[in-house]
Amino acid sequence: MYDHLSFEEAAKLQNELALQLKFQAVSQITTIAGADISFNKDSSTMFAGIVIFKCPEMILQSFAVETFETTFPYKPEFLGFKEVPALLKVWKLINNKPDVVVLDGNGILHPRSMGVASHFGILANQSTIGCAKSLLHGSNHQPENAKYSTAEIRNIDGTTIGFALKTKLNCEAVYISAGHLITQEQSLAIMKRCIGNYRIPEPTRMAHEIVNQFRLGKLLAGYHTVNQLLTLF
Repeated sequence: MYDHLSFEEAAKLQNELALQLKFQAVSQITTIAGADISFNKDSSTMFAGIVIFKCPEMILQSFAVETFETTFPYKPEFLGFKEVPALLKVWKLINNKPDVVVLDGNGILHPRSMGVASHFGILANQSTIGCAKSLLHGSNHQPENAKYSTAEIRNIDGTTIGFALKTKLNCEAVYISAGHLITQEQSLAIMKRCIGNYRIPEPTRMAHEIVNQFRLGKLLAGYHTVNQLLTLF
């Protein structure tokens, strides 16, 4: 899908896609998904997964996993070109789409407002949130060392483009930003409700676990109900 693009062409496409971004509150959220990718170093095979939870209980309902081949190289700021095509392949396996998808990466917290969550959100026409493990762009003050504490992340013009969120005492924050078809404030509120006992909030944490099990050959490709996970987790 993108393997032929240079980084210069990819950056131009990101700027074009960013013009399509919309931010509006999601009226009702009964399901929330987490999406992640796993791959072996120097391999062209991507292992992609999307897990779906019932809200607000955060009970895992189902998941879908699939492989995808790509030669687009990994480079910060261009993660969407490597991962989004694989995630879109998984997305097609899900008949009942979730209300919101959380992706392991950034939304508009990105030099061109086009992190993996925004990229996926536009192409899937889906409400998305970015939840990144490291800060790619913007300046911020770290939140206090208290669970649920936050600090705004600002662009050079002073615009709020995300939040640092403390999910656990004595550990690094995660970085939350709206992807597409959701507001910054709602993105932060949702992610606070997704915090469990780990640094990484449950949607992307569980997606990470699932895709790694898939990469190791312990799960079959396709769409599955939660009952098929009981022997693994």
